[in-house]
Amino acid sequence: MSDWLLVAPLFLVGGAGLLMLLLDAFAKERTELGFVAGTTLLAAALVSGVALHQGVTGGTLPTFITAYLGVDRLSLFSDVVVAGGAGLVSLVAGGYLREHDLERGEFYLLLLFGALGGMILGRGVDLLTIFIGLETLSLGAYAMIAFRRTSARAVEAAMKYFLLGSFGAAIFLFGAALLYGATGATNLAAIRASIDSGEANLGLVAPAIVLLVAGLGFKVSAVPFHMWTPDAYEGAMTPVTTFMAVVVKAAAFTLAARIFVGALGGEATSAPSNGWPGVLALLAVLTIVVGSLGSLAQPSLKRMLAYSSIANAGFVLLALAAVPRVGERGLTAALFYLPAYGASSIAALGGLVLLGSAGLEAVSYADLRGVGRRHPLAALPLAIGAVSLMGFPLTGGFLAKWYVLGAVAASGGMLLLGAGVALLATLFGAYAYLRVLLALYAESPVEGEPVAVPMRSGSVFAGVLVASSLVFHIGLNPTPYLRLARAAAAPFFGS
Repeated sequence: MSDWLLVAPLFLVGGAGLLMLLLDAFAKERTELGFVAGTTLLAAALVSGVALHQGVTGGTLPTFITAYLGVDRLSLFSDVVVAGGAGLVSLVAGGYLREHDLERGEFYLLLLFGALGGMILGRGVDLLTIFIGLETLSLGAYAMIAFRRTSARAVEAAMKYFLLGSFGAAIFLFGAALLYGATGATNLAAIRASIDSGEANLGLVAPAIVLLVAGLGFKVSAVPFHMWTPDAYEGAMTPVTTFMAVVVKAAAFTLAARIFVGALGGEATSAPSNGWPGVLALLAVLTIVVGSLGSLAQPSLKRMLAYSSIANAGFVLLALAAVPRVGERGLTAALFYLPAYGASSIAALGGLVLLGSAGLEAVSYADLRGVGRRHPLAALPLAIGAVSLMGFPLTGGFLAKWYVLGAVAASGGMLLLGAGVALLATLFGAYAYLRVLLALYAESPVEGEPVAVPMRSGSVFAGVLVASSLVFHIGLNPTPYLRLARAAAAPFFGS
């Protein structure tokens, strides 16, 4: 296998984005652009998956690439989740934009470059590369949220996300600057070496960790940095909400693993009592509790799913907090959570897209009343996504939570008590997903009120079909996904 195959996904997605600028001028139907974007992203995910399965060396690649971009197994795993998720989002978006008469070529350009930023972020092994990836991903997300320019709610959501996201990026940049000042290095491996050797100024490293946690907390919607999430998720078009829930979170959590487990994984910075694990554990419990309980009071389906995404982010943080005690098992659980949660979110949010034709979009529980009985096939993806996000057995969402809780249980200590509180909050939060199922199958529409009507779109159906299939495949046959997650985690522990 050529080592250049390891960076081919980046060139493939970046090249397709540049080509899109030309295609947009000559394409007769914008649907063609959606097909190009979707197939390119899925092809990039496939290439990364093949490279990850066959093994990684990267020994012949030029130093100017490997010094800034990771070519390890975590990079390839990130590409699979980020590019694969963005590819399915592109399929869902193709049908949505066409149905609602919003199809313009620049959307797919933003999607491609946003996904490219996520891939760079997941591969970043230098603080400079990381910030470039962070801003590329964020700018694409800001623009896609405001894509429906005639909607005041969309513009307001984009502005809130832009302002708070800019604060988050600035806080992250301050943390990175302090880390550079403490170690004299921007490369993550060099930062780790400086801290482990005792040469770093730990007085600067401590506040740097706090700022990095806060900056990444904004991107993953960790409490108390979650304020923008419900408004942004509700105001954005549903495919863009899916992009934020899947692609942005996967890239940010991969970066969090690379920074905390990699660069800051030494004894001086990762002690459970006074290092970053205690901070992450506290944020994880708060995030799960606020996300789970907050979802109960939401009248809007997208706001409910926004709080659901907050709660699920808490589980990944909980797994990362357990890494210093349980090692590879904790990081494997965190990485396994990403594709399981991503498939569940695409099934749920893509299911909302499928159920909403022009003028009759599904945005509230009332819109879903009786739809499951009248249109059982169209309602199935949303039901599958809801039960998986709830953590119902035989689904990917159940196993993802099971492995995280198993890793936390093995870690013991105060983290186990926090996990108990989080689990109790999750059980209460399950009622929000049950409300979706009750609306779909047990309730009847009120006479005179609008009810969602499914659209006829092959691309949306294909996207949710793949996602729904993955939910059950991960739940019933987790071995290959666990193997890939373990392979991505192993190099951080010398195996």
